[in-house]
Amino acid sequence: MEEKEELRVVKADGLVIDEYWWWTAASAAQLGWGISKFRKGFAGDSHLMPFKAVAVASLLVGGAASAAVASLRVFGVRSVEDAKSLGRNVRTGLGVRPRGT
Repeated sequence: MEEKEELRVVKADGLVIDEYWWWTAASAAQLGWGISKFRKGFAGDSHLMPFKAVAVASLLVGGAASAAVASLRVFGVRSVEDAKSLGRNVRTGLGVRPRGT
C-alpha cells in the first residue's frame, strides 16, 4: 500500500500551512486580475483585442480551476480513489442505488 503524500509547509515557529491555502490564494489572484482586466475594457490597437480576450478568459478559467482544486484539497480528495469513494458516499446519502464496479 502506498503512503499518501501530505503537502504541508511547516514554519520555524511550528505553524502548519496546508497546501490548499496556496490553491486558494492562486485562484483569488487569478480571478481578481481577470475581473479587473475585464472591467477595465480595451484601450489601444484593435488588432490586439483577440489577444486580450484570450488572456482574460485564460485568467478566469484558470482561477476557476484553481478554486476547484482548492475545494477538492480541503475536502481531502487527493486521488481518483478518494473521488470514487466520495461519489459512493454522496449516492448512498441521497438514497440512490450504487453503481456497478
